[in-house]
Amino acid sequence: MKSFITHLDERYGKIGTEKRNAFERKSRAFIVGEMLREARRSAKMTQDELARRSRTKKSYISRLENGKIDVQISTLFRIFEDGLGRTIDLTIR
Repeated sequence: MKSFITHLDERYGKIGTEKRNAFERKSRAFIVGEMLREARRSAKMTQDELARRSRTKKSYISRLENGKIDVQISTLFRIFEDGLGRTIDLTIR
């Protein structure tokens, strides 16, 4: 049985290659979307309500939750802080 890393290397190339970098970016967008969806549901809020509270559109929240778009960091902060009353901590490695 192969490790997950080996599988990714074979399917998308080694870390640093264009194809692998694209996969990693999409993976991070998916993770952020899932975190947003989970936080919104935990707050018992609809996408429409979150959009109103964070001064954006429901379609934007939907696309974020589905990992379909990149988000500006300022917008992400506004959604979590103004919309959900949560804070975001960033770690840069």
